[in-house]
Amino acid sequence: MSKYTTEAIRSIALVGHGAAGKTSLAEALLHATGTINTRGSVEKGSTVCDFDTQEKEAGHSLSSAIVNFGYENTHVHLIDTPGYPDFAGQAIAALAGVDTALVVINAQTGVELMTERMMRHAAERKLCRMIVINKIDADNLDLPGLIADIRERFGKQCMLLDLPAHGAADVVEVLEQAAGDADFESVAAAHRALIDQIVEEDEDLLASYLDGNDPTATDLHAPFEKALREGHLIPILFVSAKTGAGIKELLHVLASLAPNPAEGNRPPFYKGQPGDVTEPFAAVPDAGKHVLAHVFKVVADPYMGKIGIFRVHQGTVKKDMQLFVGDSKRPFKVAHLYQLQGKDTVEVDELQPGDIGAVAKVDDIDFDSVLHDSHDEDHIHLVPLEFPRPMAGLAVETRKKGDEQRLFDILGKLAMEDPTFLIERHPTSNETVIRGLGEIHLKAKLEKMASQYKLEVDTKPPRIPYRETITGSAEGMHRHKKQSGGAGQFGEVHLRIEPKERGAGFEFVDAVKGGVIPGVFMAAVEKGVRQGLEGGVVAGYAVDDLKVTVFDGKTHAVDGKEVAFVVAGRKAVIEAIRAAKPIVLEPIVNIEIVVPEGAIGDLSGDLSGRRGHITGTDGRGHGLAAISGEVPLAELNDYQSRLKSLTGGQGSYTIEFARYSAVPANVQQQLAGKFQLHDEDE
Repeated sequence: MSKYTTEAIRSIALVGHGAAGKTSLAEALLHATGTINTRGSVEKGSTVCDFDTQEKEAGHSLSSAIVNFGYENTHVHLIDTPGYPDFAGQAIAALAGVDTALVVINAQTGVELMTERMMRHAAERKLCRMIVINKIDADNLDLPGLIADIRERFGKQCMLLDLPAHGAADVVEVLEQAAGDADFESVAAAHRALIDQIVEEDEDLLASYLDGNDPTATDLHAPFEKALREGHLIPILFVSAKTGAGIKELLHVLASLAPNPAEGNRPPFYKGQPGDVTEPFAAVPDAGKHVLAHVFKVVADPYMGKIGIFRVHQGTVKKDMQLFVGDSKRPFKVAHLYQLQGKDTVEVDELQPGDIGAVAKVDDIDFDSVLHDSHDEDHIHLVPLEFPRPMAGLAVETRKKGDEQRLFDILGKLAMEDPTFLIERHPTSNETVIRGLGEIHLKAKLEKMASQYKLEVDTKPPRIPYRETITGSAEGMHRHKKQSGGAGQFGEVHLRIEPKERGAGFEFVDAVKGGVIPGVFMAAVEKGVRQGLEGGVVAGYAVDDLKVTVFDGKTHAVDGKEVAFVVAGRKAVIEAIRAAKPIVLEPIVNIEIVVPEGAIGDLSGDLSGRRGHITGTDGRGHGLAAISGEVPLAELNDYQSRLKSLTGGQGSYTIEFARYSAVPANVQQQLAGKFQLHDEDE
């Protein structure tokens, strides 16, 4: 692999909705640069990026894939991401590894759910954004209407950088050309509008332009980069990954206009404790400084073990060097250093700032880990990305007795790879629950367990993750006194509880004065309080969003014991909750349902019957519409089959956590009637 500088590096994520053609576009770019000799096909399962057996069978990406290629003296790292909402975790995670998000839109279907979501996520991460309209060779397109829709949704800063020409057989560039033939729009008008937008970033250039002097391409480079960084310009390009139209022009844009690591917005590192972002840290893309790299993807490979895939933000990672993971005191040796080309690993000697690479067989590496080579960089973190909360769930159990531990090991590997796949263990119901972003997401995990790990499981709907909270303030006390021959147990706790805002969580306050509860026992009191909250009081669900203040108590010089204060804390908080008007909360989810337009009435009525309400409808073209609304998660257990019935199998839906809300009184009575609190001493 030829040597290149940090200034020559480009890091790009292909994001957008499913079937936009991202994987085919990646294949076209690899072929056009001579990286591969023959273009693969998604339909035939022969692409570089969709190399997994599951992806080949599904016909779409399930995970992000990294490739790289050279073009016009630049080196491009490209991440192809899944487009279906169920696999959004992989797409969002890729944003931490790049400077530019290339948002791919299917010219036939237009702006879709993941288009909007990924535009928003990229903007929140302050990435440079470009829009690529793919499949311009398709019939019956309304490209002017699509451009109008893009600008309505994302702003007038979405400007044409090229235009289809000669019946979409090729494209004409409009930044450096003021004239030419195009299939729609005037090249001259598009050129003038683009220049008008760019020169506003530079006062001197703007003054010269207003005096009648046309800027050169060199004059425009710096303000173009500034406009990209600040979101004042979102270029629109046209391609056909199938015919190759616009591919060379796109490559030229990536090489000449996409930012290098020094030109993009700085990644939001900070120094301190996780979550405390009060001390920002500036990573400098300088090869001579201390190493700082961030792990944005982890893979459990059956042959290579755990693979950590990272972006180098500062310094040079070299083979055989020692690196630390987070604040670990023990370094690991970089025995092998890789770049990735789909499923293939290419061993390299070093990686520079901006490079994407990987190391294998390092058990301490996890998703979001920071790698560094000096303790000066201890306690440095990257502000975490915001992922949708996994709400779809299945309770799983092994078909063969004795496979339980193996189940947990496999689930751990699956969760390690996917930030939106969670495992819950509910001791009260003895359920192991897996949660993901949708039915397809969970189905893919179950298929992987069966095919790769040879583990079959049975599934059933899980318990809904209700919660409990309080609506008033109250006090509780309990004296635990136990005497059984020898040394006894004694502990007394007085506490006060009060509600907090929804979503604010639990707060424990030690307000004891005079040492009536020795400090050595306060941890035991808190442990007991947490036990009381975890077990629930009304219906057996965890109690949240409250403040517990311990203000008084008693101990005994001989019989004062940790176990006594655990019991006293637990029973005191249970007593207080009972007096504080407790209620049960249920998860409410945002739902988007894409259905044939003729089914809108039936679907709206069905959703209302499930205690849901519609917040809007939106045309999707091709006879489809999207219904947006809110609905309690508890009402969706059989929704997939119901949706299939109402739409003849043509409907699909996605859900995303919205908030917790109080259940109706009759539902609370039903839940409470099934629960009996066990209050025996421990």
